[in-house]
Amino acid sequence: MHRKPKIAIAALALAATLGGAARPAPAEAQEKIPIVATLPVLAELVKAVGGDRVEVTAIATPLQDPHFVDARPSYILAAGRARLFVTAGMDLEVGWEPLVREGSRNAEIQVGGPGYVDASAHVQKLGVPGGRVDRSRGDVHPYGNPHYWLDPLNAVPLTADIALALARVDPANAGLYNDRRRAFLASLERRMATWRSRMAPLRGRAVASYHESWEYLARRFGLEIVGTLEPKPGIPPSPSHLAQLMDRMKARDVKLILKEPYYEDKNPDLVARETGARVVELPNQPQPGQDYLAFIDALVDRVVAAARDVGVAR
Repeated sequence: MHRKPKIAIAALALAATLGGAARPAPAEAQEKIPIVATLPVLAELVKAVGGDRVEVTAIATPLQDPHFVDARPSYILAAGRARLFVTAGMDLEVGWEPLVREGSRNAEIQVGGPGYVDASAHVQKLGVPGGRVDRSRGDVHPYGNPHYWLDPLNAVPLTADIALALARVDPANAGLYNDRRRAFLASLERRMATWRSRMAPLRGRAVASYHESWEYLARRFGLEIVGTLEPKPGIPPSPSHLAQLMDRMKARDVKLILKEPYYEDKNPDLVARETGARVVELPNQPQPGQDYLAFIDALVDRVVAAARDVGVAR
């Protein structure tokens, strides 16, 4: 059983760290801080803390698989001007993030620099593999499952690290960042009560997913993921694996299959037809114009609506 984290206490802890910081000068007299975030979700969390003081560029688009992004010259140029570079870490972007960051020749945002932010640093990581990690296990991330932002309470340590990073590069406005973070966490706490209530009928229900993306969301709201369409991370489904998965789903009365829009539809649709389940297409990132809290709202809306359609929730 997971205890409800004390969001307010986390906010006060950061307040103690930054409590002596100076209050900001008028915003109109200050230039915005250029920031590059690898993912839209990180960009939205930076905006939540930084407000009008920051100008954030997200590299990946909302509909891209974050594992596979081209390191375009425009991204390298943006990173060259950035005061902060915020990355998901855990090797999620290992195929392209170092090309952007190192290619920028911006010393401040290199690993260990004042402008480098590994957003995964203080989250509780799931799925850390044991034993030797090699290609025989698929695209396994050696540091664990990197989709941690899908647990909304991981926004607590994420925004703490963002606020501290902003205070490093803009100490005059440290108090502003702390105030904005506390306001964000208060909103998050109110939303959590609603999300828990809406997801309560699904607690203990077994579901399936396409990729190992939804473990954090499932853990937070009490769902059990009994299998994935990929036999190993990044490995396409095989007929034999799908047959075994369908047997497991039928035995556990699985009615929901969670998948991102960028994965193919043929195999999920086949499994859904054979098992009587519903494919629930869930975006992995906030959509344009959608802040972090609205993003989680939309995920809960889609899961609850699909569960009602298949008769597993009121």
